Amino acid sequence: QVQLVESGGGLVQPGGSLRLSCAASGFTFYRYAMSWYRQAPGKERELVALITSGRRSTNYADSVNGRFTISRDDTKNTVYLQMNSLKPEDTAVYYCYTDLILRGNYWGQGTQVTVSS
Repeated sequence: QVQLVESGGGLVQPGGSLRLSCAASGFTFYRYAMSWYRQAPGKERELVALITSGRRSTNYADSVNGRFTISRDDTKNTVYLQMNSLKPEDTAVYYCYTDLILRGNYWGQGTQVTVSS
């Protein structure tokens, strides 16, 4: 079955960095776009970054553009989110997501990122 397993979250001070990983299984990873979303307490889930298959085009939310970088390693079936210059407003649960079209869409279980001094 399809599984998305995030890791790499934690507590970091403002200005710090974290790298999130999402290990995927159960589908042909290299054929599909992958995304990171986040949800802060009391707020709706929002798209943070997306990377396509093939050309690996990327797209970012305005709030993270220039600070976060999404990448993928198709040999490891893994997508990453490098987060630099973290701010308290980046505090949220971060989710990995993919839409397998005819097979439906899938979410990981989420990983908590807390930015605080």
